[in-house]
Amino acid sequence: MLDHGDRTDFRTQFVREPSALKHFPSLVLNADFRPLSYYPLSLWPWQEAIKAVCLDRVTILAEYDEVVRSQKEAIRIPSVVVLKEFVRPQKRVAFTRFNLFLRDGFCCQYCGSKGDLTFDHVIPRSKGGVTSWENVVAACAPCNLKKANKSLRASGMRLKRTPAAPSPEEMHQVGRRFPPGYLHESWIDFLYWDAELDA
Repeated sequence: MLDHGDRTDFRTQFVREPSALKHFPSLVLNADFRPLSYYPLSLWPWQEAIKAVCLDRVTILAEYDEVVRSQKEAIRIPSVVVLKEFVRPQKRVAFTRFNLFLRDGFCCQYCGSKGDLTFDHVIPRSKGGVTSWENVVAACAPCNLKKANKSLRASGMRLKRTPAAPSPEEMHQVGRRFPPGYLHESWIDFLYWDAELDA
């Protein structure tokens, strides 16, 4: 069992490895009933969800039909749980390769292609460009090769949008456009209830 010392880690750790979620994953919501994360979706293996229930750290909102049994009782596996304590969203988004691709919608910022992605320094490093949110974009290999070590003007290429550091909320919005391959029916109301309706 986890002690109070790792409570923060417990509440914000969710599974990124699909192999751990093959059977009955639980959607984890913050105390405001929104997922802790949309991409990757905040999911716990069923064992972690039941542990959190036993430790009175979450409330069960929906359950699977499947049951696990202990010596004393039978427990239905939670499919949606909500934290009893609110976890404050991170104030900044980590600058990682994955988050860069997510910010850019997993498409080349020059031609819009979705395949063979790498990244490109808008102002080349050899010309003083830095590795930052404001100077690095997702780019397909052909565009990266075409731009090479040239400036945008010299290459004759144009960006689809000016790169900038995303806010956590912007990343949540982008992440919602890339749902995981598996969505249990009990999750849907909690994932998209606050999405803007299409006109």
